[in-house]
Amino acid sequence: MSSNLNIQVRPATLRDAKTIAEIQVNTWQTAYAGLVPADHLKSMSVDKQQALWRESIQYSEPQVLVALDGNAIVGFAGFDRSRDPKTKPTTGEIWAMYAAPDYWGEGVGLALWDGCREGLVDEGCTEVTLWVLLRNERALRFYDLAGFKREMTTAKTVPMGSGKVEEIRLRRSLAD
Repeated sequence: MSSNLNIQVRPATLRDAKTIAEIQVNTWQTAYAGLVPADHLKSMSVDKQQALWRESIQYSEPQVLVALDGNAIVGFAGFDRSRDPKTKPTTGEIWAMYAAPDYWGEGVGLALWDGCREGLVDEGCTEVTLWVLLRNERALRFYDLAGFKREMTTAKTVPMGSGKVEEIRLRRSLAD
C-alpha cells in the first residue's frame, strides 16, 4: 500500500450497500478476532448487513459516507445525532467507521473522520461521541490522536454472541 493515496469521501448510494457490508464483515472478522466471541464473528452475514445499510442509506439514519481510492470503496462511516439517552440535541455520534484492513494506516479513517465532522457541524452539532470496544487498541489510538477523550465512567458490558464485551464512550468538541 502506498501512503500517497488520495482518499476521497462522498455520501453513500444504495448501490454501495453491498460493498459497505463486505467491508464491515471483513473488518469485524479481522480487527475483532480475540476481542469479540468467535461465534458472533462467524455468524456475521454480508446479506444481513447489506439490508441494514440499504435501509440506513435510504432513510439517512445514520447518514453514511464512503471513502474511495479511485473508484474503489475502501471504507465507510455512519453518523447522526447521539443515540444515548439524555444527551443534548447538539450532540452527534459516529455510529460506525471502518476502513478495509488492506487500507489500515493509509488515511482512510482520517478522511472519514473529516467527513463526519463536517456533516455533524452542518447539522448544528457542537460535540460528538462514539462507542469503542475497550480492548480495541488500534481504534482507541486513532481516536486519541483525533482529539477524543475517554469517558471512563461510561464503561459498560454488552452481550455479544456467547460472551460479553466492554465498551467505552469517547467524546470531543467539534469546535476544535
